[in-house]
Amino acid sequence: MIDSMISTRLLQFYCVVFWLVMIWSAIAPLDRFTWLLEVLPALIGFALLALTVKRFPLTPMLYTLILLHCIVLMVGGHYTYAEVPLFDWFSELSGAERNNYDKLGHFMQGFVPVMIAREICQRQQVFRTHGWQNFFIVCFALALSAFYELLEWWVALASGESAEAFLGTQGYEWDTQSDMAFALTGALIALLLLSRFHDRQLRTLENALK
Repeated sequence: MIDSMISTRLLQFYCVVFWLVMIWSAIAPLDRFTWLLEVLPALIGFALLALTVKRFPLTPMLYTLILLHCIVLMVGGHYTYAEVPLFDWFSELSGAERNNYDKLGHFMQGFVPVMIAREICQRQQVFRTHGWQNFFIVCFALALSAFYELLEWWVALASGESAEAFLGTQGYEWDTQSDMAFALTGALIALLLLSRFHDRQLRTLENALK
């Protein structure tokens, strides 16, 4: 059924990419505990997608976005967010005092989940108007970001100094607020840039599933 909308070979290719990056990420990470914390959402997401791909296939765009988000998590897990080499180079080039790879991670934390929520809400016809739908899914993305910040806090309380790399504050006192601001920005940009294209893919998927 999903072959008419999503190439089986494409999904297989995405699986190969996911596991290749995951294996690379797992080889001698900078901090094993931080690596586990960072890649766990990607592993959970992979399991959920594998379990639902036949009875609730997603649009190709959404599978692509989820894969990109997982790669961001796995790269951050391998190096820890404060030590990603490419963003060290950006920091030196711009004169910034910190490595801002974690901001990319939090931007994606809004950019991708808001599209996941959008797809589920539209396919399940949760809302009658796009206005209420957009309000809800942006709130959902922001709530998810807030929950992640709480999770970081709980981990820090439970593990003490070993969670410092996971928190990734790098001495910035407004790190939590800026993380949530980046997630909110990602959610809003995703809706502005991708909604029309997403609607076209949803219509195609709906026709394919009939």
